[in-house]
Amino acid sequence: MEDYIQQFIRYLHEEKHKSRNTELSYARDLKKLNIFCREKHVDSVKDITREMLEQYITHLQEDGMKPSTISRNIASAKAFFLYMRQQELILEDPAAHLKAPKIEKKAPAVLSMEETVRLLEQPSGDSPKALRDKAMLELLYATGLRVSELISLRLGDVDLQREYMVCKDENRERMIPFGNAARDAVRRYLESGRPKLVKDQSMDLLFTNCSGQPMSRQGFWKLIKSYGKKAGIEGELTPHTLRHSFAAHLVSNGADLHSVQEMLGHSDISTTQIYAEMVQSELQKEYKKAHPRG
Repeated sequence: MEDYIQQFIRYLHEEKHKSRNTELSYARDLKKLNIFCREKHVDSVKDITREMLEQYITHLQEDGMKPSTISRNIASAKAFFLYMRQQELILEDPAAHLKAPKIEKKAPAVLSMEETVRLLEQPSGDSPKALRDKAMLELLYATGLRVSELISLRLGDVDLQREYMVCKDENRERMIPFGNAARDAVRRYLESGRPKLVKDQSMDLLFTNCSGQPMSRQGFWKLIKSYGKKAGIEGELTPHTLRHSFAAHLVSNGADLHSVQEMLGHSDISTTQIYAEMVQSELQKEYKKAHPRG
């Protein structure tokens, strides 16, 4: 089975052009499945049945794995066995009718407008790092980018004159507008910050670390957590919190849901719908508090 898993991962890389993180996630999930099958003395992928896969799901549940993680493992198995069937390496797909556990959807954590302003005001001064950090936070909140998209931006992706940027994900490109605050912060960074960080003229990443090299996801996570602490923001703060805040603030101020979907890069409107539900829930709370017959 290990050889087939490696073949599948190569297919994801060479033909589907999946990100490195996605490939590692699939490989990790399928490795766990392979270990389980070997413990059941099943070495051939052709001998894996739906019943065995259902036993595997039960095993994950008994191990205390979260429903969301189990669902991801099931998705990995489904993708793998579908590939095997399409390649005619197996006669039947044992994962075709597997069902993922129900996941209770929790409203994403978002910042209030006051918290957002405090966070964005944290990077101050004219040092190259402060200018970079200010530009990154302003652009992240202005566009709702994922952190992986933010640190992958190229110089040519951002048009300061027309105030929009092009974001390239695994499947397509999307154009996202941004406002004056992000424009001004990025312009100051490009004029006075980036030239002092980046000495290699061939480097075309918009944002780099302090050594002029590509910034890691972990590096930006540490950066935003540090500023969150300085801003007095309680609870866990991640780059995705700003993405959620971007969407929730747009919807609460009347933005069209389909426009927000397009800017976020959601393939399904139902994923974006959660922000409208959040706003509706807050309106109901305010109504009950304020209306004399609420």
